[in-house]
Amino acid sequence: MAAALETRGLVKRFGGLVATDNVTFRLEQGARHALIGPNGAGKTTLINLLTGVLAPTSGQIFLDGVDVTQMPPERRVQRGLARTFQINQLFPAMTPLETIGLAVSERMGGGRDWWRVTGSKREIVDEIVEIAQRFRLTDVLDERTSNLAYGKQRLLEIAVAFACRPRVLLLDEPAAGVPEAERHELLATVAALPRDVSVLLIEHDMDLVFSFADRISVLVNGALFAEGTIEEVSTDPRVRAVYLGENVDE
Repeated sequence: MAAALETRGLVKRFGGLVATDNVTFRLEQGARHALIGPNGAGKTTLINLLTGVLAPTSGQIFLDGVDVTQMPPERRVQRGLARTFQINQLFPAMTPLETIGLAVSERMGGGRDWWRVTGSKREIVDEIVEIAQRFRLTDVLDERTSNLAYGKQRLLEIAVAFACRPRVLLLDEPAAGVPEAERHELLATVAALPRDVSVLLIEHDMDLVFSFADRISVLVNGALFAEGTIEEVSTDPRVRAVYLGENVDE
């Protein structure tokens, strides 16, 4: 079976700087995979390559076995690749109802008439309700997004990505900036994502990583430094030295 998402020899150079260094990576179908690494490791650059925001200097990217290296971002979304961002990209004046409705309607071809299409098609309304329930947003559906607690805003951003019906979902530090009191709701929701969606989690919060992932890849200086199960990576002395800052003898 083809990997849900795969890179082969992926390189990105900015002049003399090598931001992504020959990364060969495989995200299995249905995986719960975390990508970790110190600041400046190149995690966001790698995500931007996977989603088509940046073009690689060399190497290839495959989505469900199809080479998407030259595909623009919107085509990758149409083929089932969705992402969230470190800083949310939501419309502050819109409500969660409107935001999810726009995402669902756009996927169904509603375009600029999304508000009319949303109200006239029962399947869109049903899907909005299902997504709102899944992401614990039913109690705030009619509130302005700018008024939501930050944890709810992060849940809404994941909900919008989920509304694209992705087969691969890239979560870029979903817990960043979320207060401790709101983190449990986010953790539980992320953990409950359906298994037919393969998830790559980029995260600094190790509690989230350990509660979610069954496999971890460590990126250092743009290159894959280590990979394995939670136990293998967390007990690897090289990872502890580089990522956790511990002085561990080789």
